[in-house]
Amino acid sequence: MLLRLFGSKLLSFQRSFTKMPLIPYSQLTPLSDPTEESKRLSAYKAVDENFPDTPKVIGIGSGSTVIYVAERIGQLDNKRDFICIPTGFQSKNLILDNGLLLGSIEQYPELDITFDGADEIDSNLNAIKGGGACLFQEKLVAYSSKKFVLVADHRKKSSDLGKKWIKGIPIEVVPSAYVYVENKLKEYGAETITLRQGGSAKAGPIITDNNNFLIDAHFGIVSNPRELHLKLKNTLGIVETGIFTDHAKRAYFGEKDGSVTFRTIEGDSVLEI
Repeated sequence: MLLRLFGSKLLSFQRSFTKMPLIPYSQLTPLSDPTEESKRLSAYKAVDENFPDTPKVIGIGSGSTVIYVAERIGQLDNKRDFICIPTGFQSKNLILDNGLLLGSIEQYPELDITFDGADEIDSNLNAIKGGGACLFQEKLVAYSSKKFVLVADHRKKSSDLGKKWIKGIPIEVVPSAYVYVENKLKEYGAETITLRQGGSAKAGPIITDNNNFLIDAHFGIVSNPRELHLKLKNTLGIVETGIFTDHAKRAYFGEKDGSVTFRTIEGDSVLEI
C-alpha cells in the first residue's frame, strides 16, 4: 500500500517536473512568408489567451489560419486529455495530424470553445465564412460552443461586411432549388450571383459535405448582417448562409508589422486593442 502510494506520488512529481511550457509566440523564428507569419501569430496568441484551463471539448474550424491553431494546440502536453470536433474534412485531418483526439458533434454537442478563421470580420465581430465550402458545419460547431474566437491576418479586418470580401456571401442551397434561389437573390438586390464550380478537378458545381450547392452572392456593403441573414434563411431552398452574427467573443488579427491586435466584446461595446 505504501509502495503504491509512494509510486503514485513519484509519478505525479515526475509529470509535474517534466511539464514543458509552450515557447512564447513572440520568441518564435519568423516564417519566410509575411502573410503566413501573421496568420501564425494571430492563431498562437488566440490559443494562448483563450484555451481553457480544464478543457473537455474543443472546436477546430477551417481555413488557412486554423492550420496554426491546430498546430499550437498540438504542442500542449495535455493534448490527449480533451476531444476536438472538426468542422469539415480539412479540420479533421488537422486534428489527426497534430496528435489530437477526434470526436464528432453528435457525440459531443456542447463545446468549451471553438477557434475558426473567416473571410472578413467587421467592427462588431460579425463575419463572412464559407470560402472553404463547409459553412453549415462551421456554424453548427461555433454555435454549439460556449465561446467562439476568430483568427485571421490583417487582410480580413474590415469596418463592414462586403467592403473587402467581394467574392460574395456563401449560401448553401438545395440543388433542385438553385435557379429559384438565384432569382430570389436578384430580387433582394444581389450585385453578383455565382454558382460555385468544382474547378479543374471536377466538372460542374462544387458539392458541400451535405450534398448541396453553394452560391456566392455579393450584396455590396452589408449594413445589417443579421437582417440579411434572416431574410436569406427564410427563403425556400436556402439551407444556411455564411453570415455569422451575435456569437464571436474575440477576433485576432496578425498585422503586417508582426504585432497582433484583437477586437473583443466588453459589455455592449466592441473594443479594439
